[in-house]
Amino acid sequence: SELKNGKMVIVVDDEDRENEGDLLMLAEKITPQDVNFMLQEARGLLCTPISAEIAQKLQLQPMVAQNTDIHCTAFTVSVDHVCTTTGISAKDRANTIKFLATPNSQPKDFRRPGHIFPLIAKPGGLQQREGHTEAAIELTKLCQAQPVAAICEIMQANGEMARLPQLQAFAQKHNLKISSIAKLKKYLENREVEPELSIKLPTKYGEFQLYAFLEAEARESHLALVKGNVETASQPVLTRIHSECLTGDLLNSLKCDCGDQLQQAFKQISQVETGIILYMRQEGRGIGLLNKLRAYQLQEQGLDTVDANLELGFPTEMRNFEFAAKILKYLQVNKVELMTNNPFKIEELEKYGIEVTQRIAVEIEPNAYNFNYLKTKKEKMGHLLGGKK
Repeated sequence: SELKNGKMVIVVDDEDRENEGDLLMLAEKITPQDVNFMLQEARGLLCTPISAEIAQKLQLQPMVAQNTDIHCTAFTVSVDHVCTTTGISAKDRANTIKFLATPNSQPKDFRRPGHIFPLIAKPGGLQQREGHTEAAIELTKLCQAQPVAAICEIMQANGEMARLPQLQAFAQKHNLKISSIAKLKKYLENREVEPELSIKLPTKYGEFQLYAFLEAEARESHLALVKGNVETASQPVLTRIHSECLTGDLLNSLKCDCGDQLQQAFKQISQVETGIILYMRQEGRGIGLLNKLRAYQLQEQGLDTVDANLELGFPTEMRNFEFAAKILKYLQVNKVELMTNNPFKIEELEKYGIEVTQRIAVEIEPNAYNFNYLKTKKEKMGHLLGGKK
């Protein structure tokens, strides 16, 4: 509620890491007075954590080709909004930060270099990197705000970094809430999920109970199709975690194997007493439909599925399966036989407390259009295809 109301909070990281505290607030709420307070009272470097999607949309390239920072902080090229004058005043910096968080902002709206330093958060959040950058974006998601924040390290008047005792005194002096990255990470891990609704869904493969779950931070709705009484199953439950692929699942595209894999999962589950299909809204390995189609354009020019993502400014894999694991736990399923060719899914589920007792292959016969795609998934992404164990 502090952040939603336009206030700042102090976020402290681990004493074995940077051992420092940052002022943090939502970028969309920032004012010139807030910028001035950060500069005068905190005294550190004013930066703006952003999601990878925002960085890609605004064409914010990494500041350096090879990042040798101790903690690999992902600075982009610095920016000023075109409406600013010199860019350095509190008003100018506040405007630049606000426009970074404005949904209709475009690359041409920013001059490069400038006086604001965006930092790209890892797509896996605090599970991937326990930094202030990732903590900031996790907090924006909890607030259902634009994934852009403003942070500034807190220093003492003598120029030394403020440690926990000084940070606590700073919080008390300015009436600010203080918390830690460790507490935020634990809170995110321990949050349980509840379905928004549940209905019976008759299909050509039999009747399923369909649950709809809202992942507020990602602003997506995920589905669980459940056959039988999975909560009382004596054996691990046959499970498919399927990331949405509109072109393959609905439009019968031959460029991938997604639609065929989904149908195969339905067929196999129809032959057993209990089974689950989780339909996760993670189009294009997490980059979204429009960016996936942009990647298809690049593939037509000769790039493979991995290099196309990289060319667009995205990592090879932007998904994580923490929410999928939470859905399984809600369904009281802790052991699964997982239908997948992707070892990353197995690693993710086990990381979040779901035991994968067996991998069930879901190999589809290649065609002329997806042969290179499947070859790339095997060779560059480690998918277990063509007899690969």
